[in-house]
Amino acid sequence: MEKLINDFSYGLFFWMAIILVILVILLAKFAWKPIVEALNAREEGIANALASAEAARKEMQNLQADNQRILQEARAERDAMIKDARDIREKMIADAKAEAQTQGEKMIEQAKAAIESEKNAAMAELKSQVSGFSLDIAEKILKNELSDKASQTSLVERMLDDVKLN
Repeated sequence: MEKLINDFSYGLFFWMAIILVILVILLAKFAWKPIVEALNAREEGIANALASAEAARKEMQNLQADNQRILQEARAERDAMIKDARDIREKMIADAKAEAQTQGEKMIEQAKAAIESEKNAAMAELKSQVSGFSLDIAEKILKNELSDKASQTSLVERMLDDVKLN
């Protein structure tokens, strides 16, 4: 260190100081402005890029929120449509069951009426046949009993006795 201090030259120091001042003036006049402008432009570009990135991030969040909302609405609409379809299906099934029940009851009533009608017709025919047979039997019995005079007299007496007892 002593060697440096002993070799110090004022002339060399003066010219170095002048060269340094000229260099700083030249840099300030010609290079400092463009460097500062480039740094400012770069800083502004970075700030714009950050702002754009932030805006894009917010827009993506908004789009995702919109997508979620649209998806939820679509799901709700789908669920409502499915519920409506189920309700319509259940109503159609219930209506078909009710209609089938009504038709079945009508058919049963018609069958009962037809059976009753057939039964009444059969009963009437049976009564008619029974009455015809009864008349035929009575006629044959009366012909047998009334074939001679003594039978006729005894029948009349029996009938008179029955009438007196009642």
